[in-house]
Amino acid sequence: MRRRSNRRRHAQSRDPRGHWLLLILVLPVMFGALLFEGWTTHEVDAAKTRQDCTSPVPRAVGKGGPVLRFDGDKVKSAAVPARTVALTYDGGPDPVWTPRLLDLLRKHHAHATFFLYGAQAAQHPDLVRRIKAEGHEIGSNTYTGAVMGSASPLRASLELSLTQKALAGTAGIHTGLLRLPQTTTVDTMCGGEWKAARQAGAEGYTLVAADRWFRKPSQGMIRQLDQNDIAYKETERLLNNRNAKKFTTVTSGVGLPSTDTPVSTLERWQGTALVWAKALGHAFVSGMTWVLWIAGGLGVLRLLTLVFFARTHVRRLTRFRPGAPRLREVTDPVTVLVPAYNEEAGIESTVLSLLASTHRQLQIIVIDDGSTDQTADIATWINDPRVMVIRQSNAGKAAALNTGLAHARYDIVVMVDADTVFEPDAIQRLIQPLAHPAVGAVSGNTKVGNRRRLLGRWQHLEYVFGFNLDRRMFEVLECMPTVPGAIGAFRRDALMGVGGVSEDTLAEDTDLTMALWQAGWRVVYEENAIAWTEVPTSLRQLWRQRYRWCYGTLQAMWKHRRAAVEVGPAGRFGRRGLSYLVLFQVALPLLAPIVDVFALYGALFREPVLSAGVWLGFLALQLACAGYALRLDGEKVRALWAMPFQLLVYRQLMYLVVIQSVVAFLLGTRLKWHRMHRSGTAAQQIGQPIAYQSLSSR
Repeated sequence: MRRRSNRRRHAQSRDPRGHWLLLILVLPVMFGALLFEGWTTHEVDAAKTRQDCTSPVPRAVGKGGPVLRFDGDKVKSAAVPARTVALTYDGGPDPVWTPRLLDLLRKHHAHATFFLYGAQAAQHPDLVRRIKAEGHEIGSNTYTGAVMGSASPLRASLELSLTQKALAGTAGIHTGLLRLPQTTTVDTMCGGEWKAARQAGAEGYTLVAADRWFRKPSQGMIRQLDQNDIAYKETERLLNNRNAKKFTTVTSGVGLPSTDTPVSTLERWQGTALVWAKALGHAFVSGMTWVLWIAGGLGVLRLLTLVFFARTHVRRLTRFRPGAPRLREVTDPVTVLVPAYNEEAGIESTVLSLLASTHRQLQIIVIDDGSTDQTADIATWINDPRVMVIRQSNAGKAAALNTGLAHARYDIVVMVDADTVFEPDAIQRLIQPLAHPAVGAVSGNTKVGNRRRLLGRWQHLEYVFGFNLDRRMFEVLECMPTVPGAIGAFRRDALMGVGGVSEDTLAEDTDLTMALWQAGWRVVYEENAIAWTEVPTSLRQLWRQRYRWCYGTLQAMWKHRRAAVEVGPAGRFGRRGLSYLVLFQVALPLLAPIVDVFALYGALFREPVLSAGVWLGFLALQLACAGYALRLDGEKVRALWAMPFQLLVYRQLMYLVVIQSVVAFLLGTRLKWHRMHRSGTAAQQIGQPIAYQSLSSR
């Protein structure tokens, strides 16, 4: 009843869909905020340096005062009277120096004009409100401080309008004062800057420059300062100057009415939205910076750890490992379990490869799990006394393995997938570590047979660089989490001791391996026992396979979580193996997409050369580690040409698989078993062995 209920529960379940809708809604918001942050903060489409002036300002303007008002083609200039000082501060608000300047001005009962960057105003709204609340005047210094005379018309327009929205959202005002960035006195508004000044004047702005440096407070002056320590010292010096009688704002100093106007409710809401967009983008960038360092550090740590333990594994191979020459050679008979469901394309090659094994004492049990094709018939037609075919109603892979286990005659059991082709000496090599009495299971070396296409090559690299290199490390650390279903050897009494193959998870091989650790058995890796498997040939099939693997692994990790607090082999596995899986196979893939997004962000908005250099450096490190893994596995290093493309496409798919699996697991969703379409190409890489005689040719 339990098996049937589990099967029904898996079959009736559906993959979660709501989180994808949420992701579709959130991603545009996130990317929009990032693009806005990058476009504004890092001045895309904005000139950072001024172009040389090609024409001076009009003569009358050059000899007039620093405050300019435009009325059609006419320009009126004004200046502050004697002994009046209008202090003006460009940029900011600065979270460090703006409060200090405000405190200093309040101490001397003085007022000033702050020409703010819209981007900074949106980032520090409290400072903008304080400036206004303490009676100071606010003007525009554009949104990012872009050179208006060199910016595109669209950029120039947005520099002004976005600043107004930022002030509307923070202080509830529009300002009519503007200071063009990188201008000082009126004669510096020449060439393109004068054209930008006229355009701004036509839109109703009053342009504010500064008096020449030699003008004294006794003559009246508009002083231009930044918001920094130098400005603080200069302000303090001027405030203590006895020749200055009045420190006031620009409009008050020249006798003009205030240019601040209140905004409508709609404009205020628009400004508030801008402030939130700025805050969101800034938060994303700040968060991504931390994630970049964390994920990058974890990625490099994983690569270096894998290589270190792989080298340790090679050095210890003949000295300390179970199965070393000092132990007896295992020649015991073996039972091979081959669960199969609609595997007519590959079952013949699998069974024939097993029959061609150099280990002759075999009992091969093919368990047909309710196939609707000729799987059972093909296995029966092989007509070898060592082959037994059992037919049962469809109950799932775990149930099929348990059925085969009940019919096993020998104490050593090898479990294989029905799409796997064995090397002739694979079984003989696979069972040798069982000479050590503490070893309960042995993982073989699974290789990709159908690797001729790009997707197959990517999976080939993953099997060698990821899975097999991981297994070398796991053996050294004594925490092997999975004996793959494609090729694994077990003690029959160890299997019976844990209750056979559990149906609690979709990763029955991982679940079984973890159960063996908790029962006190050791699990090792035999890299010379080679089997060739058929991998998915389409992205859809790959998604389904990896989704099941990842989700099943999460189930198994949760089921055996108590191993982390146990002692002996179980405790070593729990604290080492489970921790590694959580850190590097769950957390790191969840963080890794942010690294790619940040790399793209850096290439677009920050330093493209540096971003490309970091990405290429990480790629070079991966290529070096993958090359080492290929050498250890006896594979051709030329397969590395596909790796850069793997990082751009294949890796992103694996990230999405982990995200989908984690969400499904957290939501408690139970998945159905997704069967992969087989084409019988597991032996494609090595060719069909001569010893195999196809039934179709008989």
